[in-house]
Amino acid sequence: MFELYLDTANAQEVARLNAAMPVFGVTTNPSILAKEGKGLTEVLPALSEVLGEQARFHVQVVSTSMQGMVEEAMQLSQLPYDIIVKIPATPVGLAAIKQLKTKNISTLATAIYSAQQGFMAALCGADYLAPYVNRMDVLGANSVNVVSDLQLLINQQQLACKLLPASFKNTRQVMGILRLGVASITLPVDMAEQMMIHPAAQPAVDVFSQDWQSEFGEKLAYQS
Repeated sequence: MFELYLDTANAQEVARLNAAMPVFGVTTNPSILAKEGKGLTEVLPALSEVLGEQARFHVQVVSTSMQGMVEEAMQLSQLPYDIIVKIPATPVGLAAIKQLKTKNISTLATAIYSAQQGFMAALCGADYLAPYVNRMDVLGANSVNVVSDLQLLINQQQLACKLLPASFKNTRQVMGILRLGVASITLPVDMAEQMMIHPAAQPAVDVFSQDWQSEFGEKLAYQS
């Protein structure tokens, strides 16, 4: 089952988009929460009320030491939600992921910029991998190739983890990644909106309405 996430901490935006698309859950990070000006004790209950108890939330640690990450992750895992703990895919973070794997705490390796970096995180036991698509492109890398290589390595080694690409700036990037067959994706609100619209769609609908009304007035379809 494909997992579609929204990359935001704004419950109102999540509610609005969830009405029109199958939102599996929400991804956050320290910058998103800081921008929203709300902590987890306020954000998670609001998001859970919107999406229901089955929703999955990816929540990032803010500790910088390996032991701090492990301890923070253990506390996050005890919250009454389906939480995947986000850990940066740095040497310190990979060490934390290895430790958390032995404790059966689910993790997402974030801030991935290369296939080899993501592969190491998968070998350490990460359940999700979050390659940063637009950030790779900005640095001159080909994000689609990187994600393709990473997906290939995961498939070849039959590793039990999912790619959850993040950091998108346009729908071209999104479609390029989706064509690779990734298991999940997280979109900022503006990208999610753009995935649902086309400038030619509403004019076509308007013509349908005009043609119908000219012949049948205010009747509904079943009344015609």
